[in-house]
Amino acid sequence: MIKFDAKIPEGPLTEKWSIHKRSVKLVNPANKTKLDIILVGTGLAGAAAASSLGELGYNVKAFCFQDTPRRAHSVAAQGGINAAKNYRNDGDSVYRLFYDVIKGGDFRAREANVYRAAEVSNQTIDQLVAAGVPFAREYSGYLDNRSFGGVQVSRTFYAKGQTGQQCLLGAYSGMMRQVAKGKVTMYSRRDMLDLVVIDGKARGIITRNLVTGEIERHAGHCVVLATGGYGTIYYLSTLAVGSNVSAAWAAHKKGALFANPSFIQIHPTSIPQLNDYQAKLTLMSESLRNDGRIWVPKKKGDARAANDIPEDERDYYLERRYPAFGNLVPRDVASRAAKERCDAGYGVGKTGLSVYLDFKDAIKKQGKKAIENKYGNLFELYYKITGDNPYEVPMRIYPAGHYTMGGLWVDYNLMTTIEGLYAIGEANFSDHGANRLGAGSLMQCSGEGYFILPVTIGDYLADEIKTPRISTDHPEFEKAEKEVKEKIDKLMAINGKQTPTTFHKRLGKIMWDYCGMARNEKGLQKAMIMVQELEEEFWKDLKVSDSAKELNQELEKAGHVVDFFGIAKLMIQDALNRKESCGAHFREESQTPDGEAKRIHSEYSYVAIWEYLGEDKPHTLHKEPLVFENVELKERSYK
Repeated sequence: MIKFDAKIPEGPLTEKWSIHKRSVKLVNPANKTKLDIILVGTGLAGAAAASSLGELGYNVKAFCFQDTPRRAHSVAAQGGINAAKNYRNDGDSVYRLFYDVIKGGDFRAREANVYRAAEVSNQTIDQLVAAGVPFAREYSGYLDNRSFGGVQVSRTFYAKGQTGQQCLLGAYSGMMRQVAKGKVTMYSRRDMLDLVVIDGKARGIITRNLVTGEIERHAGHCVVLATGGYGTIYYLSTLAVGSNVSAAWAAHKKGALFANPSFIQIHPTSIPQLNDYQAKLTLMSESLRNDGRIWVPKKKGDARAANDIPEDERDYYLERRYPAFGNLVPRDVASRAAKERCDAGYGVGKTGLSVYLDFKDAIKKQGKKAIENKYGNLFELYYKITGDNPYEVPMRIYPAGHYTMGGLWVDYNLMTTIEGLYAIGEANFSDHGANRLGAGSLMQCSGEGYFILPVTIGDYLADEIKTPRISTDHPEFEKAEKEVKEKIDKLMAINGKQTPTTFHKRLGKIMWDYCGMARNEKGLQKAMIMVQELEEEFWKDLKVSDSAKELNQELEKAGHVVDFFGIAKLMIQDALNRKESCGAHFREESQTPDGEAKRIHSEYSYVAIWEYLGEDKPHTLHKEPLVFENVELKERSYK
């Protein structure tokens, strides 16, 4: 049985990170040049880490499956990045940011990690400004802020609706500086297929060159995964089509425990599905809820055009139900409220699966130019996709799969249960509990990449300076490569009739229907059977065309679908185990009389950590107790 230790430092919450930084081991500059770090994923977390680690003097080998790191999914983050600068003088502080994240996550996150994320957030903004990120500014010259869901202060820094893209470009420029200096070596169009563990330590990876089909071995003194989340389990999601769970799942099968896999966020403001041929959904930033008002008709099945429905016949249901927060309730609350209205027959559009996001009042009050300055590119995006002009008619939105709070379990140093294997950003579980507040992902990713991992990784590498460069001729590399090739050969040999996308679509529908916005015992048990049956069909009727020794996107997809089957079953197992409702995990059996999530703190105040025991064996559950010494546990209310 695998043992784990969160390694949370002693001392007061506000001093833990400072104490820890003073106590970790250091690697002197001369010795850093002797150490090789493998970093998989070059989105914001990965690019920030690569630039920082390269600047420190380490030798970094960076891998991404895109043709350039600039295409990482971090570019899709629209609304902003949180930090506790308190420029608005509205009562914000590091503690307030910490508390909002803990409360927003429904008290299912580790206090020490969350406070540290809030603590380094201010450094992160300074770093990104120095890197040239064009954050919006007020007339005075100060960086501007706006509000986001789940908070009552303005702490979100933004660059119109392109914040993720601009932050990524800032980190990318820093990484490419290190590439030019020879400290970072970039390997693009590589898909990580396995992790190599030697004597209990992560020592390398096996990749497939997506252009040539060549299977490659890469060695290092440690491995860092910055590979994002697995929200594409639903097939239709706000994530990039190529996003997948495969790297994390390969690590999980080699001994890295997986935490809270069923905690997947549903984003309330996606453009609704338009047809059956879509490969993804498009996000409309949560920032739009600052000025847009969400409503449905008061009359069921009202087929009139939105502008023809009088004001007194509109139900601004979030403002009605949650007067303290209104349209800025957290994402899980807003998503469930939209689903409830649509399920009750008040939804709009041809399918009845959408609600209105209306800017009429904001345009009237502030003027069209002001709204255009804030959200112009988002309005343009919506118009291009739907053909409707949101300056003239309300947007239509509906919830969609978005962000995964679950991920590889890590300790305070961001190390998994495999020595020398780290997970940063969305790939780990550590900061968001059962629900992520908006603008928290960029905060976590950049904070961990720029300021946390570069400190904590030295604590491990200080003991590795006498370890010579790892040879890829080691038997464990040979074994891992052999297993990868056997899996590829097996997929190619099935020669059935259905494409990988067909299976992914069907799997996504099962997961959305039974392990999506709402879950119950009967539905989850049914889903488990359906997933197992679909997986059996996959191995009998999959069709992968062409050759494995060349560019073959169908083979890429097939490999990812195999791993989606694994995480799907674990998600269902985790959701069945957690009989409470909390955050984005809504068990219908556990709700208040007015339909809100009902947490059962006495039984489920823990991180659910799952250990892989084999292909045909059930996972084993471990529990990391969550101890709250600095916040009062109470019902999460936004009313």
